[in-house]
Amino acid sequence: MNIENLTIKEAREIASLFGVAQNQPKAHPFVIGSNYFIRTVTHSQTGKLVAVYDTEIVLENAAWIADSGRFQQALEKSEFSEVEMFPVNSRVIIGRGAIIDAAEIKSTPNSQK
Repeated sequence: MNIENLTIKEAREIASLFGVAQNQPKAHPFVIGSNYFIRTVTHSQTGKLVAVYDTEIVLENAAWIADSGRFQQALEKSEFSEVEMFPVNSRVIIGRGAIIDAAEIKSTPNSQK
């Protein structure tokens, strides 16, 4: 068999032997449309999750949380000590490889604090 002469059908059949799904989105634990507090290796952000890709997530209504305050209370009440908002109507892209953890929160901050 010469690999250069494979048809698309034959290539798909070979891929299926290795468990490679075609045109299937990869599973992830995120819930699109939910609000998240995201900790990365350098910063923390909040925002509404609008998209998940293999290597990135995308947030809207996002803010950089410079100081969360008491962590448990911040997550439970969605109230943070120091908040810097991203520009209105902007989308913030975060590399998934930088994420330490992500927690759903009830709401996102909507003003600088």
